[in-house]
Amino acid sequence: MQSRQSLELRQHQQLALTPQLQQSIRFLQLSAQEMELELAEALLENPMLEQEEEYDTVAVDAVADDSQALEERWTVLGAANRASNNNSDDDAMRPESALAETLQDHLLQQLHMTRAQPRDCALVSLLIDELDANGYLPTPLEDILQYLPAELNIELDELRGALRLLQSFDPPGVGALSLSDCLCLQLQHLQLEGEPRAAPEILACAVQIARDQLAVLASGNLARLRDALGCDQTTLRAAHALLLQLEPRPARNWATSLADYVTPDVIVRKVKHRWQASLNPAVVPKLRINSVYESLLDQAAAAPAMQGQLQQAQGLIKSLNQRFVTILRVTQAIVDRQQDYFEKGLSAMRPLLLRDIAQELVLHESTVSRATRQKYLQSPWGVIELKRFFGGALLTDDGESTSATAVRSLIIKLVGEESSKKPLSDSQIALRLAEHGVVIARRTVAKYREAAGIEPAILRKARAALETPSQGA
Repeated sequence: MQSRQSLELRQHQQLALTPQLQQSIRFLQLSAQEMELELAEALLENPMLEQEEEYDTVAVDAVADDSQALEERWTVLGAANRASNNNSDDDAMRPESALAETLQDHLLQQLHMTRAQPRDCALVSLLIDELDANGYLPTPLEDILQYLPAELNIELDELRGALRLLQSFDPPGVGALSLSDCLCLQLQHLQLEGEPRAAPEILACAVQIARDQLAVLASGNLARLRDALGCDQTTLRAAHALLLQLEPRPARNWATSLADYVTPDVIVRKVKHRWQASLNPAVVPKLRINSVYESLLDQAAAAPAMQGQLQQAQGLIKSLNQRFVTILRVTQAIVDRQQDYFEKGLSAMRPLLLRDIAQELVLHESTVSRATRQKYLQSPWGVIELKRFFGGALLTDDGESTSATAVRSLIIKLVGEESSKKPLSDSQIALRLAEHGVVIARRTVAKYREAAGIEPAILRKARAALETPSQGA
C-alpha cells in the first residue's frame, strides 16, 4: 500500500493566554496588600515606571523655595542641637522610644539576680529559649535531655531543678507544661503570698479543679463536679471565680505581634436614595510612564531592552486599571442586589450566587470569584469581605428565600435575648426560627450556631450557673 503526502489547511478558534492576559488574571486575584508589594517590586525593577506623588501639582512652586527652606531647616536643627547640649547628659542620651522588652529578657534579668551556679543558669537559659509564645514549655524534659551533648553529663534531675527555678519567676505560671500546670502554679503562688481574697477551702477547691477536674468543668456537669469535689455550690462558685481571675497565657503581656487591620478596597455610600460603590483612593496606586525616559526613546534609537521595559510598564498600567474596573463593576452589581443589607444589616442579606453576578456582567464565575477574593467593602455596618455577600438560599414558609448569613445573625439575636437560666436548645431555636418564617432542621441550627462561635445550651447554662448566685445559696 502506497502512502502519499499532502498539504491541508484548517481553521479553528483557540483562546491563548497571552502574557498580558495572565498578568491581568494574577492582578485580579491579589489582595490590596499583595498588590502593593507587587507594584513596589515593579517600581524597583522597571525604570520606565514611576509613581505620581500626592503633591505633584505644587512641586514646581516648591522647587523655587528649596534653598531657603533648606537653610531654615539647618538653622532650626542647629538651634535644637545647641539647646540639647545645654541639657543634662541623661536628657541628651535619652532615646526617642524604648525597645520593647521580650519575655526572654524579663526572665533573664530575674535569673541574673539569683545566686544560681553557672551550670544551673545555663540550663535555665536553655529552658527559657524553649518557651513558646504563651510562656509554656512545649518540649518534654526527656526530649531536651536527649538533644544535649552526652559529654556534659547532665541528669534529668538537674533539668527538673532548673525548671522549678524558672517556674518561680514572674509572671506566675511561666514554664508550665500544660494549662492545668499553669493554673496550679498560679494558685500555688497565691498560697505562698497568702491571698486575702480567697479562703483556704476555696483555694484548695480551685487547686483540685485545676489539677484533676478541668475536663468536667468544661463539660458543664455541675452535679458531677460537686460530687467529685465534695463541696457545696457556694464554694464551687467561688473557686470557679478564682480560676477565672488567673491568666491562662502568662506571656500575654509580652506578646509582640501587631494587630492585623484591613484597608477596604471599595467604599459604599448612599447617593440620592441609592447605595453606590466607589473605589477607595487609598488603595488605588497612581502609576505613569517616566516622561524623561520616554522622551529619550523618542529622540534616538533606544536599545531593545528599554523598548521592552516600556512595553512592560504600559502593560502593567493597563492590567492595573482593568483590575480596579472589574472590582468596581462586580461590587456595584453586588450592592444593587443587596440594597436591603445596607439599610437593615446582616439580617436583611439576600441569597446570592457567583453565577448571578457572572451572568449579569457577562463574566466567567472564576473572574467574579477572583474579584471578590480578599477584597473588602466599607459599609455603615462595618468592613465586610465581598465573599460574605454570597450564600445559598433558604426557603421561608411564605415562599420567599433568605440567606444563610441572615439566618446566622437571627440565631445570634435569639441567643442574645435568651434567659441565662433556661438557654435555648437547638430544637427550641429551630422552633423560634419557624415563627419567623424560616424552617430549617435542628442539625442545620447546630451548624450555624457553631459557625457563629456559640456554645451548646448545656455549656451556656453551666456558665450562667457558675457565674450567678443560686437562690438556695
